[in-house]
Amino acid sequence: MNNSKQIAPLALALIALGCNACGGSSGSSDSSGPVVEQPTPDPTPDPTPDPTPEPEPELTLVEQAEANIATLEALMADAELEQIDTTREQTVIWFAKEFLKFAEWDENNPDTVAGLFGIYGPFRDQKDHYAAMLPDFQRQQVVDILDDGIAQLTQVLEGSVERRAVTKVDWQNISVADDMFVSNGKPVFLYDYFSKAQGNPTNDPDLYNDHLGNMDSMPSISLSWSDRGDSIWQGKVNEVNSKEDSKVGYALLWNTNVPQWMRDREPEIATGRSLFTGFDIDNPLVQTTWRNIVREFGELSRGKHAIKAGVILSNEPHWFSEQGHWTQNYQEMNDISSYTLNGFRDWLKDKYQDNIAQLNDNWDSQFNGFSEVTIDIPISLAKRGQPIWYDWCRYNMDRGIAWFKMLQDELLAANPEADTHIKIMPDLFTENSRSHGIDLEALTVLTTMIGDDAKARGRDLRSTSPEEWEAHYSYFWEELAVSYDFMESVAPNKIHVNSEGHFLSTSWYRDLGMSPAYVRNTFWLATIMGMDASMSWFWARDPDGSPEDRLEGDLNFADPALAGSYAASTAMQPQVANAVTQVMMDMNSFSEEIMALRQQKRPIRLFYSETSAINKNNHMTEQFELYESLFFEGFPMGYATQNVIDSQDNSDWDVIVVYRTEYVTDAEFAALQRYLNNGGTIIVDNSSSLAKNEYGQTRASSLVAAAGELITMAESADFNDVASRALELLANSNADDTVLLNEANGTGHKGCHWRVVKQADGSYLMTVINIGSSTATLSTAMKTGANALSTNLLTGEELGAEFELPSNGVLLLAVNPQQQ
Repeated sequence: MNNSKQIAPLALALIALGCNACGGSSGSSDSSGPVVEQPTPDPTPDPTPDPTPEPEPELTLVEQAEANIATLEALMADAELEQIDTTREQTVIWFAKEFLKFAEWDENNPDTVAGLFGIYGPFRDQKDHYAAMLPDFQRQQVVDILDDGIAQLTQVLEGSVERRAVTKVDWQNISVADDMFVSNGKPVFLYDYFSKAQGNPTNDPDLYNDHLGNMDSMPSISLSWSDRGDSIWQGKVNEVNSKEDSKVGYALLWNTNVPQWMRDREPEIATGRSLFTGFDIDNPLVQTTWRNIVREFGELSRGKHAIKAGVILSNEPHWFSEQGHWTQNYQEMNDISSYTLNGFRDWLKDKYQDNIAQLNDNWDSQFNGFSEVTIDIPISLAKRGQPIWYDWCRYNMDRGIAWFKMLQDELLAANPEADTHIKIMPDLFTENSRSHGIDLEALTVLTTMIGDDAKARGRDLRSTSPEEWEAHYSYFWEELAVSYDFMESVAPNKIHVNSEGHFLSTSWYRDLGMSPAYVRNTFWLATIMGMDASMSWFWARDPDGSPEDRLEGDLNFADPALAGSYAASTAMQPQVANAVTQVMMDMNSFSEEIMALRQQKRPIRLFYSETSAINKNNHMTEQFELYESLFFEGFPMGYATQNVIDSQDNSDWDVIVVYRTEYVTDAEFAALQRYLNNGGTIIVDNSSSLAKNEYGQTRASSLVAAAGELITMAESADFNDVASRALELLANSNADDTVLLNEANGTGHKGCHWRVVKQADGSYLMTVINIGSSTATLSTAMKTGANALSTNLLTGEELGAEFELPSNGVLLLAVNPQQQ
């Protein structure tokens, strides 16, 4: 590296000023400062000494920030003379100026700010305190991001850091490939904020730019678009046709609004509603009206850039239908309509092949025919594991699949080039309940893109003691990782859009002191695991710094969380907002490397059965035990299902592991046997797995090895035993030139997720993401024992064979084997 580069005197002068602004002595004679000619002192001293001079007043935070801006701008000028990219610094300065403006608005409007803090329960009792501290809190963070920007660019100018120029997103020229967005011929990861300051045009440069993200959005489409006939209102046609269409964007079907004319015509229209689906999806009037709206929107949207990131078919759909669930407080699924009940009867008639006696035997009922079948909804949790529970939960999922298939079919019939995804809450998959009507696998396969609004978080603000994950990790990553590995396993060649990212805040997680390292870590992990676009929740300031229009007035929303989302949000935290953009810039500069790291074989596949998930109280909790034990072993985790086995190349994995999966349908069991017949390898944890069908009836047959290998563990085997056996198989199949990463963090519990891929030149590309709660000492070596030396690609720093990574740290490495 070249360490001989010099910084221009003007920049040095301003750095000195910046340091003074941050608390340095203004009277310092530091030789690194500018040389200023001094007047010749009078040789005759004044007999009357001057009084002690008054100390110079300390600079205010605004003055410190302004001095830092000047310093950074001078460094940028030096960098540009040397043709060094300063895109990152442009973003730092943009956020600095924006948040100085925000702080001034907050200082001048304390009652409004306090009121918005007061809406959010955890801050309610201290709302005045937070309103008073917020202006200078933001100003201090502005000073901090500028200090960091100055330090980083100084290192670049001195030559101690080498960094790749930022690859900017060309928002106007995004193309859609099978599994990636493409900009200027390279993969690109899109970023923005969902629900960005409503009421402002999507070409407002203060809200839509390279700093905040520049994704367009179409007007939200709802039942209110219908003109009560077969088409949509002409005003809505004109709105879509006149919409500027110059950049990548998305559209959203907003399912909450139900016009009064529909309520008048259909008294059952809201029976079986949920929070963001304000109507019965089985209602014929709803279905007919939505068909007409979606088909016409499809025709209007042909060829438009503003839907290149997909049409979101629903916002957080769910139909929880069990007694005692929190959704009951919002009158969700407190009953079902006659249409839903009749649909259930038809489903049962088909499922039981018109044999009412078999249903009566399963349900312990005495119906004379399927037309007499009734069920109490919400259903009692005491029925979980019983046939009536399975039948209802499976039907609830199947009707949801049919609903989304209808919407997608209508859209694609009118606009075959359109893409679709659904904003599915991944905790519906990772948590244990299955009364919600969402089959994540089926819906991920159905839509043309993967969709979700995954979250990561620190401690839930309702928790009065540390959560279990805090013993080992810096944040709660289970939902993000498990759901992403599952969705990417079942749809490996699709673009993945997180259309309401909740890494920065959730309903019950905020952190006004959020670490930029946490931000960097979560976005890096999500992108490595498959995320191609993220619209974070949320940006709720207008360009003048005031809260957006919806946060003014009576705040009467259908969404109970919206008003409280402003408190401690990203738009109050310069370090967080800047960190989001900085990590996205870094990842876009290394987009091809990141794609190589994530487009890898998933060698170990956990067998997933929706049947067991429906029937068991704790299926997903048990599955996570095994998943967690394999997550830190240097490869992407994978899942296998009946559909994955039947539709994908079985050579894409080495082994399927069946763990604590007692209930499977005959079709699922048959898929596993076919896999063995074709030479596959299966590990089964014990004889209880696969032993029952969906109704809890004992299966007469067991798996046989056939042409494959069947390993059945001892009855006493736990998840660690199963994981060790799977890793043994993998180690035996790995080539000798594999790179290994060893982690020591003093806890005995691994915390670094890593991946490695061999390059054409014989080196290796590796990423390491420390989600552990402590600093990790890492070492790289070849499987043969030969040394392997690492270089940090983000900074050019030579790390050698052993180095440290702090909690929340992220590395992208070039690893070079050494001759033995």
